[in-house]
Amino acid sequence: MAKLLAIPIIVIIFHIGLIVPIAVSAAMAAGAAPVADDRAALLAFLSDVSADPGGALADWGRSPGFCNWTGVACGRGPADRRRVTQLVLSGHGIAGVISPALGRMSFLAVLDLSSNNFAGKIPGELAELSRLTQLSLTNNLLEGAIPAGIGLLRELYYLDLSGNRLSGGIPETLFCNCSALQYIDLANNSLTGHIPYARECRLPSLRYLLLWSNGLSGPIPSALSNSPVLEWVDFESNYLAGELPSQVFDSLPRLQYLYLSYNNLSSHDGNTNLDPFFSSLRNCTRLQELELAGNDLGGRLPPFIAELSRGFRQIHLEDNSISGSIPPNISGLVNLTYLNLSNNLLNGSIPPDLSRMRRLERLYLSNNFLSGEIPRSIGELPHLGLLDLSGNRLAGAIPDTFSNLTQLRRLMLHHNHLTGAIPPSLGDCQNLEILDLSYNGLEGEIPAHVAAMSSLKLYLNISNNHLEGALPLELSKMDMILSLDLSCNKLAGAIPSQLGGCIALEYLNLSDNALQGALPTAVAALPFLEVMDVSRNRLSGALPESLQVSTSLRDVDFSYNNFSGVVPHAGVLANMSAAAFRGNPGLCGAGDILGIAVCGTRRAGRRRAMLPAVVAIIAAVCVLLLCAAWCRSVAKERATRHYSTRFSSVEEQAEREHRRVSYRELSEATGGFAESSLIGAGRFGRVYKGTLRGGARVAVKVLVDPKSGGDGEVSVSFRRECEALRRTRHKNLIRVITTCSTASFNALVLPLMPHGSLEAHLYPHNNDGGGGLGFGQLVSIVSDVAEGMAYLHHYAPARVVHCDLKPSNVLLDEGMRAVVSDFGIARLVGAGVDGDASSSHSISTGLLQGSVGYIAPEYGLGGHPSVRGDVYSFGVMLLELLTGKRPTDVIFSEGLTLHDWVRRQYPHDLAGAVAHAPWRQAVFDGTVPVADMAVVELIELGLACTQYSPVLRPTMADVCHEITLIKEDLAKHGGAGANDDDGGRSFSTTKDSLFSNSS
Repeated sequence: MAKLLAIPIIVIIFHIGLIVPIAVSAAMAAGAAPVADDRAALLAFLSDVSADPGGALADWGRSPGFCNWTGVACGRGPADRRRVTQLVLSGHGIAGVISPALGRMSFLAVLDLSSNNFAGKIPGELAELSRLTQLSLTNNLLEGAIPAGIGLLRELYYLDLSGNRLSGGIPETLFCNCSALQYIDLANNSLTGHIPYARECRLPSLRYLLLWSNGLSGPIPSALSNSPVLEWVDFESNYLAGELPSQVFDSLPRLQYLYLSYNNLSSHDGNTNLDPFFSSLRNCTRLQELELAGNDLGGRLPPFIAELSRGFRQIHLEDNSISGSIPPNISGLVNLTYLNLSNNLLNGSIPPDLSRMRRLERLYLSNNFLSGEIPRSIGELPHLGLLDLSGNRLAGAIPDTFSNLTQLRRLMLHHNHLTGAIPPSLGDCQNLEILDLSYNGLEGEIPAHVAAMSSLKLYLNISNNHLEGALPLELSKMDMILSLDLSCNKLAGAIPSQLGGCIALEYLNLSDNALQGALPTAVAALPFLEVMDVSRNRLSGALPESLQVSTSLRDVDFSYNNFSGVVPHAGVLANMSAAAFRGNPGLCGAGDILGIAVCGTRRAGRRRAMLPAVVAIIAAVCVLLLCAAWCRSVAKERATRHYSTRFSSVEEQAEREHRRVSYRELSEATGGFAESSLIGAGRFGRVYKGTLRGGARVAVKVLVDPKSGGDGEVSVSFRRECEALRRTRHKNLIRVITTCSTASFNALVLPLMPHGSLEAHLYPHNNDGGGGLGFGQLVSIVSDVAEGMAYLHHYAPARVVHCDLKPSNVLLDEGMRAVVSDFGIARLVGAGVDGDASSSHSISTGLLQGSVGYIAPEYGLGGHPSVRGDVYSFGVMLLELLTGKRPTDVIFSEGLTLHDWVRRQYPHDLAGAVAHAPWRQAVFDGTVPVADMAVVELIELGLACTQYSPVLRPTMADVCHEITLIKEDLAKHGGAGANDDDGGRSFSTTKDSLFSNSS
């Protein structure tokens, strides 16, 4: 042993002169090695993923200075200089696995790989990142368990692993060791077991705990009371069981959102007593939303419910077993906007005092045992947009006070015991989209004023009543309605051919009435009709020839009438069974429909002899119908001119006098397409301003450079835009004055919008042509855009997906009204709210569907253009208007989307989100006072529209409704908040509290 020890001593003595140089060299290597380790870790990460060659990681590895690589940020201080402190690659479509090598980047504080396609497991090596403060892996394809080591990261305050496929239990360390955690989101996974928040653990800084849509079981942990600053608790859609706690939420005075719906929870005393739980909420003075739906909770609503937070905005108690009557004093929740008590066991009458809840927007009381009459006072709710009282035992007449509900969009009173006549005053509800009065005892005729409700866009159902009389001719004014059900009444007379004016109709049911005469050709030829049932009437004559050429019909029923003649074996009729024709002894066929009599040879010969005469008659009838249709379309266009874009008198004259414009005229109007006339350039051409010979100021959109030849792509774009605009008429959509098309030149002549594009106002160059938009103007503009897009998606004769909604495609007319333009890549789609262009009527060119920053994420994964994609683009634009930041700003190119950036600051730091918005100065200097909650609600709406999953986004109809309510609230208070009595606050007086960091 002595020899072995002597050897290194001799060596050290022999090299005594080298000790100092070696020490210095070792120190230098120690500083350089970690830097090299960071670069090696990044390259190891790169080797485990696959990405677009020209995408986010294209610059990785090309230079030794990794601090400049996309998504990588390094520290600048003496301790972390040239060390990776942030890796943010959100939303770049990166696939592969997360490399364990990331655990070697010891200075990493922020790791965000959200909204990609990462698979495999979360590396346990991430637990070695002791400085990590933020970890976001949301919206990926990650599997397996959550590494327990993540719970040992004592600096971690933000953790988002939602939207993956994670399984197993939640690590106990997460709730007992991560004392700095403020935000935990493990939602939308497959996690199981109990919530491991033990009584001895404390998360004193926890504000957000989101565990919805998992497989968690067990009770709600009482240790939640150890997190006194909790604001948001979401355990919805799990398997939690046990009693609703009575001594947990009383310790959470800052609680604002409590979501416990769709679990297996019960009330106290054997699921018969809700009082202890609701009593525990008395201390939650900031509570805004409570969701307890779908738990089969028993018991009665406590009489002291009105003593809860006056800030309550939403209460969801549907799908339970709550019994007893509705407490009259629930009306004390005067700021409530949403109340859902449907699908319970409630009895008694509807309290008239509900009219005190003046902010109420949606009221659901359906499927209970409520009786008595509908209170007339319901008609005093100024913001009510939805009223569902269906499936009860309500009796008496429909209150005529409903005509005061100017914002009412959906009225469902079906399956009750209502009697009397339909109030004609219902026709005054000019925003009504759905009216369902079916399965009652209503009598009398259909009021002409109700039949003329052109606002009905979704469906009218008054079936299964005792209505009588003729079908009103005014039904033809419902030119946007999708479904019409008048079945099972006592309606008589002929089916008016004017019903063919309901051009958007998809479902028509007139069965079980006493209708007579022929089935009008105009009705059978409705262009989008899919289902038609006229069975069990007294209709006669031949089946209309137009049925044979219908491309939309898929189901018809002519049974039990007096139809006669030959059943054509063509079109939709060729696929119908005998059941569709039975009960019509005069009908016969060629033997190809089982159960239908074969036409006799004598009759067949007689028909052949009469064929020339029949053809002549049909031809004459067709000519007359075409003339009638033309006349009707002209009359209809005049009658519905409020849906068309209004032009100045000069522009109207231009439309009349310039139906045909030559290339030469357009060249003269624009000074030879001079650069000085150029007002815009885009993907499919350029836009010039000009003056036509008649003096009309126009914008000429040239789809191809006049000095070069056209190509197929531009030609398709031109045809698509013409087709889209030809089928749409709305005040918030651009209208074509005329077109000019030659073999090598395509142009649209549009009205010149004097205030230019929305983009020019948001980002003015040298203060020329824009700027200065106030908050009120922005709200009005987004409302206009929403109206136009809702029309395209839901109410136009042919549904249109715009595909390229952005500020540069929103123009402002002389009155600063917004008009959506540029339909160059629009798609005409099949019917349905969720329609996409996979069944498009136009030709797909394979183009990227939209502009960078506004493109819905599913488009990048090969999804077809859809209305939900337009909703995403609208949401991006809305967030852009509110924050003053483009979705392509450099902060977002580093990995964040605009949605991600806003979502990180919502709701705790909205000041940061709107700090640089141009409208904010106008608000804060007191010149334009507005309601503070309007900003919050619009941000919430923008976040909802830009959710990653298309199915989670609202429809444009819903968006339009929400913005309308916001506008009305602003108008009601003159732009300011309401007085303190009804809970409102002025934006200018509360900006410091609302838009500041929550303490």
